[in-house]
Amino acid sequence: MTGARTAQAPDGPGRVWLRRGLVGLYGLVGAVHLASPDTLIPIMPAWVPEPRLVILGTGLCEIAGALALTSPTWRRAAGIGLALYALCVWPANVKQAIEGIVVPPLPDSWWYHGPRLAFQPVLIWVGLYAGGAIDWPFGGARR
Repeated sequence: MTGARTAQAPDGPGRVWLRRGLVGLYGLVGAVHLASPDTLIPIMPAWVPEPRLVILGTGLCEIAGALALTSPTWRRAAGIGLALYALCVWPANVKQAIEGIVVPPLPDSWWYHGPRLAFQPVLIWVGLYAGGAIDWPFGGARR
């Protein structure tokens, strides 16, 4: 018996390397969220309830997403989830940049914040592409 399965784009070397990069990135960043949540509280927008719990929860989500990317069964869902996560943390990144909030060891200059903010849409795309949720722009024309 076979269950319904959502189609996943095929793997190529670029997709594999991007996925490995995301596993490392989100695994590391998730560990930082869990190890030192209090250092990140200042960048949380005021409208976020229970910022410490949100930071701990996002750390768990990052690690879970990184682990799920390594599983063909969960890879697509993980890519979509990490893309949504990257979108949801954007307000904290904007707040940190605009208000000049120092979070050691990160640099506090627009040479860091500008590229970081500009890269956020790319990170969203990488999550979707590395997870196999999209094949754009490398997938050729559909009929």
